[in-house]
Amino acid sequence: MTAHAPIAAPLDLRGQFPAIGPGWHYLDSAATAQKPQAVIDAITTAYARDYATVHRGVYQRSAEMTGRFEAARAATARFIGGQPDELVFTRGATEAINLVAQRFQNGTRKRVLVSQLEHHSNIVPWQLAGYALDVVPLSADGRIDLDAAERMASEDHAVIALAHVSNVLGSVLDAPRAAQIARKAGAALLLDGCQAAPRLPVDVAALDCDFYAFSGHKLYGPTGIGALWGKADRLADMAPWQGGGAMIDRVTFAETTYLDAPARFEAGTPHIVGAVGLHAAIDWVEGIGRDRLHAHEAALAAAAREALRAMNDVTLYGPDDSAGIVSFNVDGVHAHDVGTILDDAGVAVRAGHHCAQPLMDHLGVAATARASFAAHGGPDDVEALVDGLKRVKRIFR
Repeated sequence: MTAHAPIAAPLDLRGQFPAIGPGWHYLDSAATAQKPQAVIDAITTAYARDYATVHRGVYQRSAEMTGRFEAARAATARFIGGQPDELVFTRGATEAINLVAQRFQNGTRKRVLVSQLEHHSNIVPWQLAGYALDVVPLSADGRIDLDAAERMASEDHAVIALAHVSNVLGSVLDAPRAAQIARKAGAALLLDGCQAAPRLPVDVAALDCDFYAFSGHKLYGPTGIGALWGKADRLADMAPWQGGGAMIDRVTFAETTYLDAPARFEAGTPHIVGAVGLHAAIDWVEGIGRDRLHAHEAALAAAAREALRAMNDVTLYGPDDSAGIVSFNVDGVHAHDVGTILDDAGVAVRAGHHCAQPLMDHLGVAATARASFAAHGGPDDVEALVDGLKRVKRIFR
């Protein structure tokens, strides 16, 4: 392996992840995180011993599970500095952004300001809802250019919708400044927190956003559960999106009235055990500390960038202080081929457009390979990545 500075990676958590066996290096946490045993146990127990419906049953187990479900809501809200009545459970960040796109209204404004690096889930929902998009460019090192955003933001924009952390470049948004820009323009600020929530301390009050969306499965929790946090007045002004049980006050054939938020946005039986698993994941992350997690992952990403920069014919994307994410290409080799050869070497990375095709167009590439680090990562992951890329170069040279 190419020599580089020692990796400051003090966490030793791999033993808590049963899916990560010897000789396998999982570097795709930006897509979905592996689950620690504590989360797996919480999910198993909830199904095997404690399961019942919520909000409907008068029997004891239903009441107990309802308590656990609402405790998960309170913990999820507290995790990002919000209140329980501001926290809507969704299937994930995608559904959360779709909910806002379909139901939030800001007068007659029909434009949304997004950036060049957004995930498709922060592009397509706005298009489906009939908004026109204006695109903020990036700085040379892959950050959202907020100077340009300030010049572009206007009274025509209903929402400014930006990634808190890029899922491709790992660049971190100056969210408080984005909030100032939104306030000046009279727009709401929505932050896609999928990559930020698992690793950065998040306080929605300090960020001064109007909406914050994130997914449980990237936060070491189960799939199919996520959250939309919204300021209470914003949620109160939004009509229900889907109809059914649990979100109603009274139903007649002539008229239906609805419950207040968050219940009005949670039609049907929710992902009960998903919420329990998300609560367990949040407890696990908070037990370690997001400051420690961020420092750990950032150190591994920095070491990987240093090692890859020293290799000939490897192009890196994004800023040097990327938040646990390293996207790259090997010159003359398609990212899919890189990913396949790395897989043969026991290294799992993502290869493709990462649901960010406009960003790929901006970078002038069809795809990139992406290594993303997590709590269970260690120096050996960086070494395996570099050794795997040496194999790629041997095969294609």
